[in-house]
Amino acid sequence: MSKMKLSEFNFDLPQELIAEYPSENRDEARLLILHRSNGKIEHKLFKDLVNYFSDGDVMIRNNTRVFPARLYGNKEKTGAKIEVFLLRELNRESLLWDVLVDPARKIRIGNKLYFGDDDSLVAEVIDNTTSRGRTLRFLFDGPYEDFKAKITELGETPLPKYIKRAVEPTDEDRYQTIYATQEGAVAAPTAGLHFSRELLKRLEIKGVNFAEVTLHVGLGTFRSVEVEDLTKHKMDSEQVIIPQKAVNIVNKAIENKKRICAIGTTSMRAIESSVSTEGTLKPFDGWTNKFIFPPYDFSIANCMITNFHTPLSTLLMMISAFAGHENMMKAYQEAIKEKYKFYSYGDAMLIID
Repeated sequence: MSKMKLSEFNFDLPQELIAEYPSENRDEARLLILHRSNGKIEHKLFKDLVNYFSDGDVMIRNNTRVFPARLYGNKEKTGAKIEVFLLRELNRESLLWDVLVDPARKIRIGNKLYFGDDDSLVAEVIDNTTSRGRTLRFLFDGPYEDFKAKITELGETPLPKYIKRAVEPTDEDRYQTIYATQEGAVAAPTAGLHFSRELLKRLEIKGVNFAEVTLHVGLGTFRSVEVEDLTKHKMDSEQVIIPQKAVNIVNKAIENKKRICAIGTTSMRAIESSVSTEGTLKPFDGWTNKFIFPPYDFSIANCMITNFHTPLSTLLMMISAFAGHENMMKAYQEAIKEKYKFYSYGDAMLIID
């Protein structure tokens, strides 16, 4: 297979197919099933997933939890409204955070920003690193728990920018998987949003095992690729934890030649970042900047669940590598024709052999 170029991942997506809201019930989103061995496509509902798995199969899910990362503050003196997007905590003791600010041109080192109606939270800009990135130090008296509670109170669910409506109370629940426990993501691992408690129960009854990994989704996942030669694109690092318990569940399934399904591109990135020379999963606690694009040999999962992604995105490139480029493009054309919903709150695809 020849090296693929950025332009091969372009397609026309009608604006009206971008989901502004999630499906009414989590597990009743639509599900396109793509058989990668022969390119066959089926149209189902997400809850029909249960019919494709059996005893001993494994699903690998990302238990990261989205925190309310978007804050609105005012600049000292001018009172200008500034949006601050918390990316990651750099230092807990000194309350240093990596952030994006908008509008970026108005912010200089030394500027103070005030948050909350009573200005109860103040931050100072201490570093201008990139065009939009900044380092902020929060000036807060009191224990860390109180600081975190304050951010949670003032912050809002960081819905992606392409969702043009205001954040609603239901987003707090729906932009979070029901198994999210490890706080640290600024975007939801969206393939997992479709799992309801009932569906998990039905899968468990069938004997499906769940392996939990953590990948704290950063904005790098959505950073656009600006080079035609994909080998030149650099991914931002994201934090990954693969515990021994998950390793044991997955490796037993590999040994027994079972179906191993990565729920979402984040789970797939996590496991592919920690493969042993024998092609099994290894425990891991660190950071990954792995970029998966075709051609690529996957070691662990032989099945994957994913939402429908943006043209030219790194997520689409991973799907292409897993499904086969022709299969993927055919499935996407079919999804557009059948008016499937795209992106975070959209419908899903199951890719199996």
